[in-house]
Amino acid sequence: MMRVVRSRRVLGHGAASVQVRDGRIEAIAAWDALPPGAELLDFGDDVVMPAVVDTHVHVNEPGRTEWEGFRSATRSAAAGGIGTIVDMPLNSLPVTTTARAFRDKLEAARGQLAVDVGFWGGVVPGNTGELAAMVEAGVLGFKCFMVDSGIPEFGRVDESQMRAAMRELQRLQSPLLVHAEVAGPLREPEGPAEKYSTYLHTRPRASENEAVALAARLCAETRARTHIVHHSSSDALATLREARAAGAPLSAETCPHYLRFAAEDIPDRRTEFKCAPPIRERDNREALWRALGEGVLDMIASDHSPCSTQLKSARFDEAWGGVSGLQLALPVTWTEAHKRGHSLEQVAQWMCAAPARLAGLQRRKGALAAGLDADLCVFRPEEAFLVDPQKLSHRHKLTPYAGQELRGVVVATFVRGALAYHRGDFPGQAHGEELLRE
Repeated sequence: MMRVVRSRRVLGHGAASVQVRDGRIEAIAAWDALPPGAELLDFGDDVVMPAVVDTHVHVNEPGRTEWEGFRSATRSAAAGGIGTIVDMPLNSLPVTTTARAFRDKLEAARGQLAVDVGFWGGVVPGNTGELAAMVEAGVLGFKCFMVDSGIPEFGRVDESQMRAAMRELQRLQSPLLVHAEVAGPLREPEGPAEKYSTYLHTRPRASENEAVALAARLCAETRARTHIVHHSSSDALATLREARAAGAPLSAETCPHYLRFAAEDIPDRRTEFKCAPPIRERDNREALWRALGEGVLDMIASDHSPCSTQLKSARFDEAWGGVSGLQLALPVTWTEAHKRGHSLEQVAQWMCAAPARLAGLQRRKGALAAGLDADLCVFRPEEAFLVDPQKLSHRHKLTPYAGQELRGVVVATFVRGALAYHRGDFPGQAHGEELLRE
């Protein structure tokens, strides 16, 4: 049976109806086009847009499921207007660095997914020989660290190891996602461990700048598709700009927390703001926004990296580094984008279309077009709300957004035409599927 989702504001189409059959968009038709026997869901003046594709989510299952898990993470995603997430290869146990570990990950995910989930594999020292097997098993690409990852199971790669992996990934036509910090410029803490400024001093822009320069050089040399995750330093934007102008297959993302917060405003002892690279100064934040507008930064992903509350002590040198914000990524981004005159169409490019391309999912996800999966977000961009952590579906409720006013309320999320979230409820069974590389 056909389902018709209609609104006076379908993004890019105005008053229109989205006609859905067998999980795909069959057509985007006139507002009053209702085929005989079709089920109609009329959302009035709410915006119907593509569901978000979030390519940077740490689900942590199996192994550290007490930090997060597939059920809680994907419900949070659905409540945030996200139809697809891509899981990072850490901090689960085992880490996703072998084909066998990937099979364990798929088994852990089965039957728990509220939205569709793809998977990144990991590049670590000594596993270049595993990369082809993981691609064949269905991973969408790979992630590496150029600095200590924070867990012993996922080692950092040096320049020679990274080069070897990139040559193999170029052969396999699979992207490499790079955590771009190097150890050389990192500093020891100088000052009270409870102060954010002490932590920020330990991870200067130079660490990120040098890493981005190295990744850009190796990208140009190997021609491997390369992507910088959670880009933070505005100083390194020039490197991205130059590499892209020279034709290197290089892209970069930033994150909602870098686009909303500023180092000058982070209170002492509030380690829910701790992440790596760190949240930097106000002028840095505005430079990131300009880079998005210019296309130097391609996309926005949440980098949802939760942990148990006990691991967020009041000392920045001891607390786990990671921001919890998956469910709020779209409202946070829209709140800040709207302040700066950006459109919801631009937000959809940054959070839907571009991430789908990175993950190789553009033939299914990230846009409203006939033939694509009917992944839809129903959104009220004018409506504001206060963040109540207890209403978040994340496993742990500690988040830097607690109590803040945000603009943009998610009313409903459809995954392949099925209603995965609606006004605080998760109707029916788990709708998500594992997305494997074709």
